[in-house]
Amino acid sequence: MNEIPETGFLRLPQVLSVIPLGKTCWWEGVKSGRFPKPVKLSARCTAWRAEDIRDLIKTLSETESLGTNKPTNH
Repeated sequence: MNEIPETGFLRLPQVLSVIPLGKTCWWEGVKSGRFPKPVKLSARCTAWRAEDIRDLIKTLSETESLGTNKPTNH
């Protein structure tokens, strides 16, 4: 998470550099509410709050670690 500033805004290429998804998958997650909503900085400039992306990464990593600790039923 060193690439993400403490505060400020991230454009989509910056977000996708730390969350390895394609654009379509990212926008589907935004639409469904799984990922944070963007902020319109101008008519043609969309960005996400750095704090929201940091929280998302933290949530995803906690979810992943919980998933890896589940016992498997073989």
